[in-house]
Amino acid sequence: MIAYVTVGADDIARAKRFYSAILPALGYDLKEGPEGLSYALPVPMGQVAVSPDFYVKLAFDGRPALAGNGTMVAFEACGQEQVRDLHAAALAAGGHDEGAPGFRDAYGPRFFVGYLRDPQGNKIALFSSNPNEPGRDG
Repeated sequence: MIAYVTVGADDIARAKRFYSAILPALGYDLKEGPEGLSYALPVPMGQVAVSPDFYVKLAFDGRPALAGNGTMVAFEACGQEQVRDLHAAALAAGGHDEGAPGFRDAYGPRFFVGYLRDPQGNKIALFSSNPNEPGRDG
């Protein structure tokens, strides 16, 4: 099981603006500290976390943070409208479009996805596979 995912950022304030435009709407709580941003889904008392935490930090070695070529982090939304809304909110918060929300022929008929780059260049996907919504063919 993946415990956490970390992306680098040289400007934590810009990263906070971007990620805070999408992650709280997906249920993530933010904890901020001198080491950066920590987003986590709340865990009810007596239960174990099932989803990885997401961290945004300065590069540990002190050099500029670099986006990984071929690296992407995907966040699941509750539906297609939320994918559209969060994609737009992320663009307004300093993100860059990497693919407008919609269906992709390469994926299943219910996989609705939008792609972004955060201000540092890290690739982010917002997707929904909600079986209660229309698929690509209907």
